[in-house]
Amino acid sequence: MFETFEVVPAVDVQDGEVVQLVQGERGTGKRYGDPVAAAEDWLDAGAETIHLVDLDGAFEGARENEDAIGAVVEAVGDDAAVQVGGGIRSFTDARDLLEIGVDRVILGTAAVENPELVSEITDVYDDSTLVSLDAKGGEVVVSGWTEGTGLDPAEAAAEFEGVGASGLLFTDVDVEGQQAGVRTDVVSRVVDAVDIPVVASGGVATLDDIVALRDAGAAAVVVGTALYEGNFTLEEARERVS
Repeated sequence: MFETFEVVPAVDVQDGEVVQLVQGERGTGKRYGDPVAAAEDWLDAGAETIHLVDLDGAFEGARENEDAIGAVVEAVGDDAAVQVGGGIRSFTDARDLLEIGVDRVILGTAAVENPELVSEITDVYDDSTLVSLDAKGGEVVVSGWTEGTGLDPAEAAAEFEGVGASGLLFTDVDVEGQQAGVRTDVVSRVVDAVDIPVVASGGVATLDDIVALRDAGAAAVVVGTALYEGNFTLEEARERVS
């Protein structure tokens, strides 16, 4: 997983369309069209991994965009890895996605509520589970970033490594979608707490932000709004960190 640093484009899906939200809040989204077309564009630009999120699933607690996700996975094929999050609440949910060709599932709320689910999945599907640690106001939040847990992100990271997480997806919700820059200190705390890969997300506005996250120890960075709004291209980002 992430043998070299990767810039990973986000394909967040709401009501069957690509959407980028501000701080994960409903009603703040800007739409960018068909998920399959977006994924194919990122493949053409050299993406090695596609980050695919069912936003409706994240909010409602059950997978809602199965057709769109399946279509993206089919379109990507073996040309890139696909990691999927949003509404994955059980072993069955994870299994169904992994069996149709998803490379990694992302567990957020379900992992916090039942850490042993991480072990259950990785025991059967090796190197296939990212635990999503979404931090807002210094604590891990769940249920589409709407509920606080009181958990410290770095401490939670270490605990999930202990139950078998293959890697972590750390999202700094306080800066997510605002294109105001990243906060490397919060990312470094999580990176320093574990020996597994940490994928950073939230706040990327410039190429310098990507370099800063790489230098903070992230194994990869997920980028959404900055790419869709044309701040830079995926080719430029990949070249900058190559």
